[in-house]
Order: sequence, then C-alpha cells, then structure tokens
Amino acid sequence: MSQFSKVQDLVNSLEGDFEKFYDKGNQAAGTRVRKGMQDLKNLAQEIRIDVQNIKNS
Repeated sequence: MSQFSKVQDLVNSLEGDFEKFYDKGNQAAGTRVRKGMQDLKNLAQEIRIDVQNIKNS
C-alpha cells in the first residue's frame, strides 16, 4: 500500500500548480504540472510491473 500512498502524495502535491496554471495562467506552473504528470506515469508503470510480478509468482 505504500505505492498507493506515493500516488496520492504526488497528486496532492500537484494541486496548487494545477490551480495556478488553469486559473491564473502561470506558465511555469504548467511546466511543473507536466513534470509531475510524467512522474505519475512512471510511478504507475512501476506499480503495474509490481502487480504483474506478484500475480505471476
């Protein structure tokens, strides 16, 4: 379950940048959102691999 906590923490940490980008038009916040979403994608892939390995063992 620690993987799930990491996902939650990452999403929660991006909330402010989402607001700054979409509501205020802050371009730097958009860059941080894009980086955070890439990190989320990589974390999701790691979780998928872990689940598959556990399932197959």
